[in-house]
Amino acid sequence: MISPASTTAWLSGYIPDMPTPFDESDQIDVHAMEALCERQIAAGASALVVCETAGEAATLSAQERGTIIRAAVGIARGRARIIAGAGSNSTSRAIELTRLAKAAGADAVLSVVPYYNKPMQNGLYAHFRAIADAADLPIILHDIPARSARELADDTLLRLSESKGFIGLRDGSGDLTRPMRLRPQLQEGFRLLSGHDATALPYFAAGGDGCISFTSNVTPDLCLTILSNLKQGRLQTARYLQKRLIALEACLAKESPAALKYALSLLGFMHPQTRLPIVPLDDPAKAVVANAIASLDEDLTITAEA
Repeated sequence: MISPASTTAWLSGYIPDMPTPFDESDQIDVHAMEALCERQIAAGASALVVCETAGEAATLSAQERGTIIRAAVGIARGRARIIAGAGSNSTSRAIELTRLAKAAGADAVLSVVPYYNKPMQNGLYAHFRAIADAADLPIILHDIPARSARELADDTLLRLSESKGFIGLRDGSGDLTRPMRLRPQLQEGFRLLSGHDATALPYFAAGGDGCISFTSNVTPDLCLTILSNLKQGRLQTARYLQKRLIALEACLAKESPAALKYALSLLGFMHPQTRLPIVPLDDPAKAVVANAIASLDEDLTITAEA
């Protein structure tokens, strides 16, 4: 079983941002979800992210969110924490989603910087404080300026981290100096996680605690091996293994979640069905994903249990 809820040690390593599996009728495929979760737990993932970026959260109804979170909680059975995406650019909506996640049994939520409406830093602080005050559930902040058009400034992050309700940051800023800059000022136990697979290794090396990852959905064992080598001081080996993932990371970053779903369909874990405005990959993009997987020496042909 995982460590007590009073600690944040579990918020570390490679944590998959999991896709939402749909069947050919566009319904939640719980059987496929079980296979995906069990594979990650067997590989040693300490937590699983659902209903977030890779999960096509914007297309999910409240009922579907509840179904996915409850299913993940039931599958994990305490062997891994369940982190639910619960962000919105409407504070009241973000509160609703956080309360829904808590009712469905999630252990924590990811709450993104409000997108499109570009609030000032005092507005960001007030937004996240209102969520924390309204719903008693640990919050992992999600800073991703490329999508939100507004960054979570260091000063705002530090103010929020003073509250025990905020336990970590999914850092999509791409700023690799951030862990070194922030660590001495953060409250003990606050965790820093890269939001991009391409920056995971240098982020770890700079003092980051983990990575919320697309790639680890496809190669969980290889990602674990990379981190293990880094922790043991085998930086050259970790770099070599990381280079093997460059082609896969590039195509997943460019066309996900469609590329991620297609990759997992090639491995037999799920149907590649997406929801508009995301469409399935065209044939050239499929070939790129297939070639990236084929180029890996690791055996990725293990299929989901029937």
